[in-house]
Amino acid sequence: MHEPETTYVGKACAYITRGGSELLVFEGPGHDGLQIPKGTIEPGERPRPALYREVREESGLATLSGVERLATDVWTRRESPPKAYVRHFYHARVHEPRDSWTHVVRDGGDEHGSEFEFSWVPLSTARGREFALDLDDYVGHLSGRTTTPAVAEPAD
Repeated sequence: MHEPETTYVGKACAYITRGGSELLVFEGPGHDGLQIPKGTIEPGERPRPALYREVREESGLATLSGVERLATDVWTRRESPPKAYVRHFYHARVHEPRDSWTHVVRDGGDEHGSEFEFSWVPLSTARGREFALDLDDYVGHLSGRTTTPAVAEPAD
């Protein structure tokens, strides 16, 4: 019997921190547990610009500081039919005064009209929690990172 080919989908994932001690998270829609801003990389799009686009679409945040790539991996979403995500994880910083907010997606895509309820969790407790879709895999890489100048749009 012929096994179906694995479908690979590129994803840009954002660990966004505030003050070096808090991580931006949301719950749902569609998945149980904490999540971080992330989304599908569109055809012809590079991971870093996809990150900026997804963060803006899901959270409304348009200015990120010191964006750096943390890791790229392949994560199996499902075995049958085979589907895997090529996940590109980035760390970014923001100077955001709100402790929580709701953002409604208005991009006209699949998530148009979806509401994302954002809040901050201490990095110290985020490291010990399980996130939906194994999005916590690289939270431990966020310690000891410093602040760098803000960049509103991707350079690459």
